[in-house]
Order: sequence, then structure tokens, then C-alpha cells
Amino acid sequence: MRGRLRLLAGHEMRALHSLWLWVRGRRHAVPDGALAVAYTGPQTAMMYGLLFVSVVETVMLALLTPWPVVRAILLVLDVYGVVFVLSTHAACVTRPHVVGADGALRLRYGARFDLRIPAGAVTGARIERRFPDLGPMAADADGVLDLVVGGQTSVTVELAGPVEFVRPLGKRGQAHSVRFHADDPAAVVAALTRWERSA
Repeated sequence: MRGRLRLLAGHEMRALHSLWLWVRGRRHAVPDGALAVAYTGPQTAMMYGLLFVSVVETVMLALLTPWPVVRAILLVLDVYGVVFVLSTHAACVTRPHVVGADGALRLRYGARFDLRIPAGAVTGARIERRFPDLGPMAADADGVLDLVVGGQTSVTVELAGPVEFVRPLGKRGQAHSVRFHADDPAAVVAALTRWERSA
């Protein structure tokens, strides 16, 4: 239990740091010569809608709650909710997937997930739009890892061998192939294919 709480606290701290990066217009760990791959397109409207609802709720509860102590508690909780939504979206914006200058692939989902695939480990990449009925991250018994954004994935990557990944709450798994979303899947596939051919 303590380990999970530490992991959740770490996610929160990274998300808040991402909010600071977002305000400054910067990205996390995108080196020179690397391709930054955005993946927030399918969820952006939903996140801003959620933010709008959170702000309206904060204002309405502040106006309608007659008890000062209750109002103060609700205000703190609602402001935290607004910050949480903003920082979650900021983490996805400022922590894109990355195709490195050496062909390595780094897949992320905000501050909660980070998978590094070494250069040379990718044996195939293709555009493949899928709409799995899954949560943000799921792995099946065949070793296929899905990173779902807005109910979809758009790129499938085949690997030379299994890579280990860590789920947001610390459980480990192995993947032989990965499906993930990219706003510009053609650019990702082109970059990975170029490195695969030159290897």
C-alpha cells in the first residue's frame, strides 16, 4: 500500500512539474535531433470540457454553500480538481512520445507511463487505426501492449524481443509488440522505418 501511495505521489509531482513546463512552453526530455510525437488530439476536447465543468462547479458551490467551513473545504477540493485536470493534460502535452536520433523509441502517457524501447529493437512499424474497448493501458496474454488515447490507437510497432514495462501502480509486464496513438502516425512510421532500414 505504501509503495502504491509513493507511486501515486510521484505521478502527481511529475504532473505538477509538467504544468510548470506547459506554462513556459517547454517539453520534457525531447533531445535535439529527436522527433517529438504528440498524442493528445483525441482527448483534448474532453479534457477542456472537464475543466469547464470543474470551474463551473467550483463557482456554483462557492456561491450556494451557506456554511463558511464547508465552503472553504469544498473550495480547496474543487481548486485541486481544476489543477488536477490541467496538470494531467499538461503532462500529456509536455511529455510526448519520442523517436530518438539513434532510432530509440520512448512511449509515454503523461506522467503515469514511460516505456523506453532501445535502438534496433523495432523490427516493424505500420499505421493501423484501432478502436479497442480498453482503458488507457492494457496488455493481453500474447504480449501486445495497447496505449489507448481517446479510445484509439493508430500505430503498431513490432519488436525483436520482449521489452519490460511498468504499469502506473508498479506491476511489471512484458510486451512483444506495442500499439499506441500518435496524432501524426505517418511521421512516426516514417522515422522508425528509416532507422530500421539503416540498421
